[in-house]
Amino acid sequence: MKFSGEHKVSIDLKGRVSIPASFRDELRQKYDSVGLVVTRYKNGLVAYPPPRWEEICANVFSMPPGPKREANIRSRIAPAKECSFNAQGRIQIPQSLREHAGLDKDVVVVGMFEKIEIWSQIAHTLIAAESESMLDEDAQGQADLGF
Repeated sequence: MKFSGEHKVSIDLKGRVSIPASFRDELRQKYDSVGLVVTRYKNGLVAYPPPRWEEICANVFSMPPGPKREANIRSRIAPAKECSFNAQGRIQIPQSLREHAGLDKDVVVVGMFEKIEIWSQIAHTLIAAESESMLDEDAQGQADLGF
């Protein structure tokens, strides 16, 4: 599965966000899926194909009981919501998740190979700058990768 690209979209008053057609096509072809599971991730959201989400849940539930397992359940699994595509290729993001990510108008949908990140424009600008700074500090590692 390869989701890639940054797509600037708008979120409407009902919380609907358009997911790029190439992402939807990939979901249908690889997973026969017509939706995504969306949950909290840092200051944004992350969306997974339902079969991948089931794998993640299994990984979490196989952790030994304790604070890390509970934190994963509380922060990632409990707020997750399965969101189906409407006829226009949009998903409706629940209010609680929109509030967590600060989604109000301008949204960036980012393909991250096996997952899709959904950020407010402001949060995306900040996380992209942090990523660039981290990579700049690792010039040799970047060169070794071919960048």
